[in-house]
Formats: sequence, C-alpha cells, structure tokens
Amino acid sequence: MKARSALCLCAVVIAGVSCSLLLFGSPSSGEAQQQTKELMYKLDVSWPKYSEYFTGQAFGVAVDPHRSMVYVAQRGENISKVLVFTEDGSFMNAWDTPTIEMPHGIFVVNMGSEPSIWITDVGNGAHGHTIKQYSSSGDLLQVLGTPGRAGSNLNPLQFDQPAEIFVDTTGEFYIVDGDGGLNNRLLKLSEDFKILWFRGEKGTGPAHFYIPHSVAVDSVNRVWVADRGNKRIQAFNKVSGEWLGSWNGCFSEDAPYSVRLTSDEKYMIVAQLNINRIAILAVPPVGDIGDCHVVNRIQLADEVKPHLVDVNLKTGAVYVAEIGAQQVQKFVPYKLISSS
Repeated sequence: MKARSALCLCAVVIAGVSCSLLLFGSPSSGEAQQQTKELMYKLDVSWPKYSEYFTGQAFGVAVDPHRSMVYVAQRGENISKVLVFTEDGSFMNAWDTPTIEMPHGIFVVNMGSEPSIWITDVGNGAHGHTIKQYSSSGDLLQVLGTPGRAGSNLNPLQFDQPAEIFVDTTGEFYIVDGDGGLNNRLLKLSEDFKILWFRGEKGTGPAHFYIPHSVAVDSVNRVWVADRGNKRIQAFNKVSGEWLGSWNGCFSEDAPYSVRLTSDEKYMIVAQLNINRIAILAVPPVGDIGDCHVVNRIQLADEVKPHLVDVNLKTGAVYVAEIGAQQVQKFVPYKLISSS
C-alpha cells in the first residue's frame, strides 16, 4: 500500500501544477489547442476514505449518480473483481462472484426500480469474451456473447475481448469489440439485443478501427469511439451508423483510451495511459465535428497509467481508473475566478 500512497501524493502536486500551466502557458506544438478559463478540475484527496480497499489493478469505473454510488472493476488473483463505494468515499461492499475473470469496461444503467451494472470480460477462461449484466448487489442477470469462446459471429453473437459497453437513454446498446483480439468493430444493439448496425474492420481508413477501446453517445445522435491503435477518436451517427469524421491532431504523444462527456456535453474526458495524462477536449454542439481542441489537461504522476474514466452527470466529478497506481481517483470541477 505504500507504493500506491506515494503515487497518489505525486498526483496531487503534479495535477495542480499542470492545471496552472495549462491555463496560462502556451499551447504545445503539433496539436490544435484552445485555452479556456471556464472549467478546471482538482483532485479530491479525501476520496476514497480508505485506499486499502483497492487490492488489484483498477481497469474501469462507473458512477450511479441517482444513488451516489461508484463501482470499480479491478483485476488480480484471488481478489474481489468489483468494489462499491459511495460518492463521499465510504466503502460499501465487494463482489466475490466467480463469473468475472478479467473485467475491462463497466457501466451503470438506471432504467428501472433498481440499477444494473454491465461489465465487459476479456478473460480467456470459461466466462470470458462476454458482456454481463449484474444487479447492484452482484447477482448475475444475463450474458451477451458465447462464454469461453472468442469469435466474430453475429448470430449467435460472439465477442473477442470486448472493451466497453455504453447504454443510451433509449435503452440501446453500443459496444466496442476488440481490445487486441480478432475483432475491431462497433456494434449497436436494440433493447432486446438485436443487431441494428455495426461498423468496422481492422484498418486505418474511415470507420475502420485498430483496438476500439471506449465508446460514448451524446444527446445530438453522435457515437464517439476511442480508436486506440490508430491514435484518434471517430464519430458516427447513432441512427444510421454513418461516419461523421475523426479527431487525429490531439494524439501525437499518446492514444486516447477513454471517451466520456461532461453533463453539459461541452467537454470530453480522455485518458492517455502511456503519458499519464487526462486530456479535456472541446466538443462542438451540433453539426460537423471539426478539428480536435485540447482545452485543459491533468498531468498525473509517472506510472499511474489512467485507463478508463466515468463522469457523474449530476455533480460533474470525474473518476479515473488507474492500472499502475492500482486505484481510482476523483477529480471535481470548479470555476476559475479570473480578473483578465
């Protein structure tokens, strides 16, 4: 635990310095930049209250803003694969289910009386290559894919290391399938799990992918995909699947690992694992997605390795799952008062 505490302390100091440089410094060469003083993030050093509950590598995090709960997906031998915290940092419980092998992405759905949690499993054992739905207490509800069998079939539906799932407010499912496996595709499923459309094959052209790693949907019918291997973010029309464009210019140093939107959808939160950075990008409200613009950065300590993120759409807090630091950190927004 001492190693993780040291990393956390470094992140506090470096994140603060980075934000100051971001607001008042010059843009980096080779990247389209647009500075803003509207939104900043600072580390909540009180979250969680006790970091000793993290016992493995934190790969994913999901927020339930309606019940103020945070779910953490972690990997490791003989550990609980999901930890549950409150928004104020109190530890609630852990899931010891044997049906999760190697969790990757995690997503909370609030559409009924009780929330459900979807987890992508990239394991190679009897429960791997699947996407599973659990109750908030960790009971397995249903499984998408063919457990233990990697594949590319659509009927029956198969996955090979599915990276992440996003469930829209309509109840439709968006899945990026291919965290280094056979598949490099984006799928849209109906509420009853019928294939509505899919895009992608391995490649560098429009609507092609190389390790599609994260997916999010906005309120103006755009699907955003972190195309990790190609160092870009691609956008699609959520109704038709039509390719809308890509952002390449912000990722010369490292690929995007996550895509999550703030509640006002003005910004996108992007983790960059290899350079230990969180990039905050401007999102155009409608129409052409244009070029990529970095408006803010949070520089984390060396070897923290931020992987996937989630945003509380009520409070605006950003949660970052960190593989290297083996923890999740919480960043909260605040307004910068400027006389300029």
